Amino acid sequence: MDGVCGFGKDVAAKGAAIEGLLRRHPGAPDAGRGRPSLQGCEDVPWAGFAGCPAALPLVLRALFDRTAAPEAQGVLSGVLFDDVATMNAAMPAALPFLLRLASDPGVPVRAELRDVVVTAAELSESVAGQSEAWVLWYGADEDRPERALCRAVFAAHAGVVASLAADVADPARRASLRQAAGLL
Repeated sequence: MDGVCGFGKDVAAKGAAIEGLLRRHPGAPDAGRGRPSLQGCEDVPWAGFAGCPAALPLVLRALFDRTAAPEAQGVLSGVLFDDVATMNAAMPAALPFLLRLASDPGVPVRAELRDVVVTAAELSESVAGQSEAWVLWYGADEDRPERALCRAVFAAHAGVVASLAADVADPARRASLRQAAGLL
């Protein structure tokens, strides 16, 4: 997936990436202030999730700034994906905002955010019944509670998911998104 920065769980590196984004685009978070898509994002205790900086709402708001949005999307991906096979524990809390942002015509990187949402859907799939190698690579479901939590969020927003899935060109990725919401 484009934009996955690979900070791992290093909250200091993630924080530094956010600081760099804000240094290069100091007014970017103002673009998203008061947007309905982000209502409640300031109330989430982001720093309470392992490997998630408290400043995540600033990145979400910067997604509305046309100049900063591509970099903000990359930083967001780096914060929400600990590596190419693992979502950060904050993903279930971020997912309702991502679903709304990926549907918001005011967001310049909507298509890229849709890809982030689809990747989260793919990584939300249970590994139960998969090979031992698969479980070793992705981790056991009991060690990755964010998977089930994300599936619950997808199901709770099934209407939005169905709309987003219609714009996913790849049939396998479209099916993963629909399956995560229980639409298949």
